Amino acid sequence: MPQMFRSILAVAALAAISSNAAALSRRDQTSVDALNQRMQAAEARYRDAMVMIGNADPVGQKQSDAALEDMEDVITDCMKQRGCSVPTMLTTYKRLLKLNADAEADASEDDADEDDHSSPLAADVPEAARAAHLLADDHRFDKMVQFNPAVQAGIRRWLTDMRGPLISSYENYQYMRHLMWPQYERAGLPEALLFGIMAKESNGKVHSTSRAGAAGPMQFMYATGHRFGLGDDGTGFDTRYDPRSSAQASAAYLNERMGQLNRSIELALAAYNGGEGRALRVYQGSGGRNFWEADVYNQFPSETQDYVPMVIAAAWLFLHPKEYGLSFPKVDAKPTPLRLSQPSSIYQLTICLGNRGERDGYMRALRNLNPRYQAESSLPAGTTLNATSKIVGLYNRWCTSGKRAELARTLVMSNANSAIVRMGPVSTVGLNGAALEAEAGSGGAASQPVKPAKSQPPRRPRDYRVQRGETLTAIAQKFQCDTGDLAKVNRIKGPRFAIRPGQKLKLDGCSE
Repeated sequence: MPQMFRSILAVAALAAISSNAAALSRRDQTSVDALNQRMQAAEARYRDAMVMIGNADPVGQKQSDAALEDMEDVITDCMKQRGCSVPTMLTTYKRLLKLNADAEADASEDDADEDDHSSPLAADVPEAARAAHLLADDHRFDKMVQFNPAVQAGIRRWLTDMRGPLISSYENYQYMRHLMWPQYERAGLPEALLFGIMAKESNGKVHSTSRAGAAGPMQFMYATGHRFGLGDDGTGFDTRYDPRSSAQASAAYLNERMGQLNRSIELALAAYNGGEGRALRVYQGSGGRNFWEADVYNQFPSETQDYVPMVIAAAWLFLHPKEYGLSFPKVDAKPTPLRLSQPSSIYQLTICLGNRGERDGYMRALRNLNPRYQAESSLPAGTTLNATSKIVGLYNRWCTSGKRAELARTLVMSNANSAIVRMGPVSTVGLNGAALEAEAGSGGAASQPVKPAKSQPPRRPRDYRVQRGETLTAIAQKFQCDTGDLAKVNRIKGPRFAIRPGQKLKLDGCSE
């Protein structure tokens, strides 16, 4: 193809010099229009092929080659056609070749010596002026906090035994960034601060819940979250688990604290972790002194003394990864809605999507982007999920039909209880192969062998007490009934079907 392209360029130069500027006849204009349409169709085929290649579809490369050949044929015909603009055709051809080259470059590791601050921000900032403004904000964060040995110790921990959670936090955050970062940006807070809090609080897992009752990616206690607009939204969903809402509440909380605490990020973080009342009392009692001064620092519990530098350390690494030899993964997280063409669950999608481009697959991304749904809950056809362009491409390729789609469906429908064959009572066999006889009476005399009782089908319990960690879907599978029917009988609202340990459920309609 390169030799063909050079030949086309040479002929095109001659054609451009000798072009006739006279008005075209209707017939020539019709021919030119037809060539333009052919070029547009070939371009569309080529772009579709690039998407297929990105989704590992083996047909993509063949379609790409065929589309390029079509474009070369159009250019050749254009050179023969009076009034056809060869340079215009060549522009399209070169643009698509560059598109392919750029895609290949993106797939390789970029070792260019760039400003560390640019790496987390490059994903979806279109305007250069806006990008410069955001970078300036992040540099401002460096001046808002103290970089000291406590922060350095936090960096050491993140880069050693906590490197895995840090990288997982970054990956999780990239999928939710378009939901969370605008809330901090509008509040005038640095993105690095958002990342540092989220990494320390939840590792970017929206369903994270602490033993104390803090919940969501930003770990709000119920009462505090309620003050900032979080809680039950009327459908049974707790918006503390929603990344957009929790980020908005977090930004509002921090600005409120910083307004009380002389714009100190350290003291605001101490309030976030150790309680706002304590932080305000310490601040006022110390005459407004710095968090790191001993008589201020020592009034906070050890958990808070650890929390503040760890958050700042994670934020610092978010801004300066290359300085520490830290390579954050590139995440293709372009938001794209996914409309289910058939009933499915997030578990089922996780299986059929595979893990191309993601070491751990896409379950965490789907759960974080769709916090209202339980992973095992079956969602009806037509449900629209929040996803990414890559997930949508993989879904269309692997989850709508074919062996992998069937395999995923089979695996999520499997029920371990169905593997257990229920027979009559089992006799204990001795070492000589004979059935052991039951002992009776105080003298230990052996009685006659007991005949096994007739097999009785297990009686279905009328009610069932929910055990810790169980979901409604798991209980429905256990007793072989439909999740929706079980929810309706017990007046449990969807789509989350929230239940609690100890709750009594009626098992009407179940087969066991």
